[in-house]
Amino acid sequence: MSRIEVARQEWEDGSRRLEAAREDARRYRQLLELLELVLDELRKRIGQTYTLGELTTAFGESERWAREVLEERAPQSGWPRDLTLVVAAAFDAYQRGATDYEP
Repeated sequence: MSRIEVARQEWEDGSRRLEAAREDARRYRQLLELLELVLDELRKRIGQTYTLGELTTAFGESERWAREVLEERAPQSGWPRDLTLVVAAAFDAYQRGATDYEP
């Protein structure tokens, strides 16, 4: 299995866990706020034209910068427990814009 396939599985798992949180409206809303912060930073770092390989490379470095972004801008405390989930879900959403994306 390639590193891209492994990363994509992790991203999809993050999205599934995010969607599972819908049952708790308050928590789901908080996760979506964190997701938007990570997506905003991802857009700045990756841009609009990228491949899955480039996105996978960025994912390898994402925990550090995502932690910094959420430390600065997260509206609530407690976000560290959701960091991995939110980052994976953000990359899952963002992968659809890759030039070589295939479902």
